[in-house]
Amino acid sequence: MTLTPKKAHDSLVQMTELVLPNDTNTFGNLMGGRLMYWMDIAAALACMKHCAAPVVTASVDNISFENPIKLGNVVHIEAIVTRAFNTSIEVHMKVWGEDPVLQYRYKSNEAFMTFVALDPNGKSRPVPPVVAESEEEKKLFEGALRRRQLRLILGGKMKPADAGELKALFYEQQ
Repeated sequence: MTLTPKKAHDSLVQMTELVLPNDTNTFGNLMGGRLMYWMDIAAALACMKHCAAPVVTASVDNISFENPIKLGNVVHIEAIVTRAFNTSIEVHMKVWGEDPVLQYRYKSNEAFMTFVALDPNGKSRPVPPVVAESEEEKKLFEGALRRRQLRLILGGKMKPADAGELKALFYEQQ
């Protein structure tokens, strides 16, 4: 069965949340767990737009918090599918905070998440390939295979010797 490729941009999800007191820690900053929860929702929505099926989170790459988002600020989350493999989909996330009073935006963090599409029986199912069009989409698409190999190695599902794309970064091709 051949699935029709879909454009990366068609999966774009933009989500906005207001940081309320129940979302913050004792320093008045948005709790990291709450932000990851919102990011997971936005990423899942992007995947569902891409494959028209329910999805489950398979992995979350490193999330580094560059700047805290304060109580009363706005959180902007952007999620876009970067590449699809057989049954899994990688999503790139960007997060900004915004002070609505002083009216400026600042970068909070970015991350990659991986999801698996499910069939009606809860089993993994094939997903459509991704068509990358913009320069940024192409850059993310090209790097996705290396990121996937790294995830598989760290998860014990691939031997480092089998990670050809990663090895190509470190060794000259002869």
